[in-house]
Amino acid sequence: MKGLDEHSAPRVTKEGIRLHEPEDFAGMRRAGRVVAEILDALGPIVEPGVRTAEIDDFVRRRIEELGAVSATIGYKGYRHATCISVNHVVCHGIPGSEIPPSKHERRPRGNDILIDGDILNIDVTVIVDGWHGDSSRMYVAGRPKPYARRLIQVTHDALMKGIEQVRPGATFGDIGAAIQAHAEAAGCSIVRDFCGHGLGRVFHAPPNVLHYGRPGTGPRLQPGMFFTIEPMVNLGRPETQVLADGWTAITRDRSLSAQFEHSVGVTEDGCEIFTLSPAGLFHPTRR
Repeated sequence: MKGLDEHSAPRVTKEGIRLHEPEDFAGMRRAGRVVAEILDALGPIVEPGVRTAEIDDFVRRRIEELGAVSATIGYKGYRHATCISVNHVVCHGIPGSEIPPSKHERRPRGNDILIDGDILNIDVTVIVDGWHGDSSRMYVAGRPKPYARRLIQVTHDALMKGIEQVRPGATFGDIGAAIQAHAEAAGCSIVRDFCGHGLGRVFHAPPNVLHYGRPGTGPRLQPGMFFTIEPMVNLGRPETQVLADGWTAITRDRSLSAQFEHSVGVTEDGCEIFTLSPAGLFHPTRR
């Protein structure tokens, strides 16, 4: 039987999930490292008084300097190199837009300036040689409140609990169940309106990676699957609301929300994380 070549049909599971070849891991490593290096560089920039538009401009320039392409600029009409989600913004916060105040927060209206104690998720996706690197992390402007610091910790650990389940023969339900169990044991809730996704040479592809579920359910993991795991964890209830801009999702009860995201690949005996921080800066309060 002839071996696979660039003209061969891709291998796909019955659920429509692409099974990549061993040589494809190298492309994902390159893309993952570029996005991780960009996120590493943001730590010193995120501080009170900085505008989210400035952060986005920095990321846009850095992507160009590294010879990559932004996957989000132009995606479904989106115009920015990042999504920046502050405090009770769950995901898809638009840089340069007014940061919506919470019920208990005094914040200048009409601007996108970070203030002391803000926590924010910055999500960046780049394309390198046709491969997508997709990752997001939490950052802190100034000093976080104790409950915000705890939420960040719970969310980070929930992600890692999910990644621990990634190996051939496990199921996507195993990933979601591990994340859900950890978050809910800490008194937090898992957002159900958004999920992780397959990726590779495309930005979004099957499967939908839910961050809740039951062990042993869903498709079984096989070597060559590439996908993101990106749990969103709320201090309050899990329900979300999308604002009039069509992108920004906030918690309905205006409680704080946090998110971490890695891109991973299923190997023959476990998992490879493509978006590890080269400088060990993935967790914002571990310096």
